[in-house]
Amino acid sequence: MIRARWAYWFLLPAYFFFIVFTLFPIVQGIGYSFYDVKLTGKEFVGLEHYVKLFRDETFWKALTNTVMIVVGVVPVVLVVSIMVAVVVFPLNKALQSVFRVSFYLPVVASGVVLSMVWLWIYNPTFGLLNYVIGLFGFEPVAWLGTPGRAIVSIMIVVVTLVLGQPIILFLAALGGIPEDLYEAAMIDGAGGRQRFFRITLPLLKPTTLFVAVTQTMAVFQVFVVILLLTNGGPNNATQTIVYRIYQTAFDFFNFGYASALAVVMLIIVSAITWIKFRLLGQDTDF
Repeated sequence: MIRARWAYWFLLPAYFFFIVFTLFPIVQGIGYSFYDVKLTGKEFVGLEHYVKLFRDETFWKALTNTVMIVVGVVPVVLVVSIMVAVVVFPLNKALQSVFRVSFYLPVVASGVVLSMVWLWIYNPTFGLLNYVIGLFGFEPVAWLGTPGRAIVSIMIVVVTLVLGQPIILFLAALGGIPEDLYEAAMIDGAGGRQRFFRITLPLLKPTTLFVAVTQTMAVFQVFVVILLLTNGGPNNATQTIVYRIYQTAFDFFNFGYASALAVVMLIIVSAITWIKFRLLGQDTDF
């Protein structure tokens, strides 16, 4: 009984930080969404911000761009991370450790620093990418200068930033697959491709589902890359919901409308989280 009480006391700091830095801002943001909040004061406007939001073409453009980035990034991350994990897993422990550290560095490194590196790579005048294609006789390209190229370039950057964690997760999942299954399959004459599609891929299903949902949530909230590389341009081609919230609050100082945008964002992310728990809670048969 005493140990149980001490356990609750140890949880108090976590609850405190959750309430102060997560729950309170959420409640306050929901409240602000019903007010016209300016630096000089606030005025109650009811559902006006939500009505305006659903008529706001920029919001729908931002939502479309966000979905496009998610659809373009998440499948690539899944395929590449599984392929890399399958290639790295058979290596000895020392090499595996080297690769694990290398893959995870972009995850723990500053997103600002990595975005600045990519900004240099994409630079139309002295960027690394244009230098490389120039060696083959191609003209320099403004990678961030046109809508189509800009959003694809953003997708590439996001893939490199989030790829490390899924690789680590898939490596761990591969370690949990019993070797007996592969040995039995080899005795039955199954080749490498058959073993991958009949054993490896099905047994990676729970991890694949978890990675797909968590990466969808992470990519949905991409911000730093947009801020530093394109500022939402050109012509709102890379505007996302999170960047729209930031722009509305800190460029236009319309905190009430920004709060309404944030509430809609919260609903979307909460729906994704609910789907995650529903899917992960299902029994998986192999």
